[in-house]
Amino acid sequence: MGNAARKATREKARLQRELERKREQRRRQVTITLSVIGVVALIVALVAIWQSTRNKSEAYAGSLAPISRQADGDVVMAKAGVNSPVLDIYEDFQCPYCKVFEESSGDTIKRLAAEGKVKVVYHPITLFSQEPLKGNSLRAATALRCVQGGEPWIRLHDRFFAEQPDEGTVGFAVGDIVTWGKEAGVTDAGFENCVRGQQGASAQLAYSSETIKADKIDGTPSVRLNGKDLGDAAYVAGSLESAVLSAK
Repeated sequence: MGNAARKATREKARLQRELERKREQRRRQVTITLSVIGVVALIVALVAIWQSTRNKSEAYAGSLAPISRQADGDVVMAKAGVNSPVLDIYEDFQCPYCKVFEESSGDTIKRLAAEGKVKVVYHPITLFSQEPLKGNSLRAATALRCVQGGEPWIRLHDRFFAEQPDEGTVGFAVGDIVTWGKEAGVTDAGFENCVRGQQGASAQLAYSSETIKADKIDGTPSVRLNGKDLGDAAYVAGSLESAVLSAK
């Protein structure tokens, strides 16, 4: 083999080695990239699961703290002797964000009250002035005035959010409310007549007007812990519980 041939063979071998090196380099880069993508995807999935769990209220099915209607129209859920911290909840049954709040934090609030860790004060107000929102809200809140308290009150309260009408549609028909009340455990013989006659409507409107003005409510839900607005933290069960447990 002459010099030229040997030189050509060596060059061909060099080029082959260079090609194999580049192929190996690309293979490693692809492997690293896929590994990184896999790790990122796993992290995103774990964060999503954590966030979903964090934002989701527990499914509390334990006993409840006593629930009683106050003379001014507020409804208190608290164990005897528990006077602080105080969690005030201003809500409108036609308010979609109130429904989100109830779904995210409602059961956690019930548990904390049952454990004696907070005094909960519900303020069911009629905030909307336009129809059919106002009528829907008023029928629901007025119907709850036909229930003196106890577990049937909170069950019907929760049912209203579960059955909340879409905005712009008429809902909370009195016939349905009567049925829901009985399913919630209301046994008062006067409940049906009270609901059908909307006997507490004027009192509900007066209560709403006075509460909105006195407590400076400009939107619902307004959730205050010892008078301080919790803001978005109210929608996260874990954050709300941490705030309650650290309050004095």
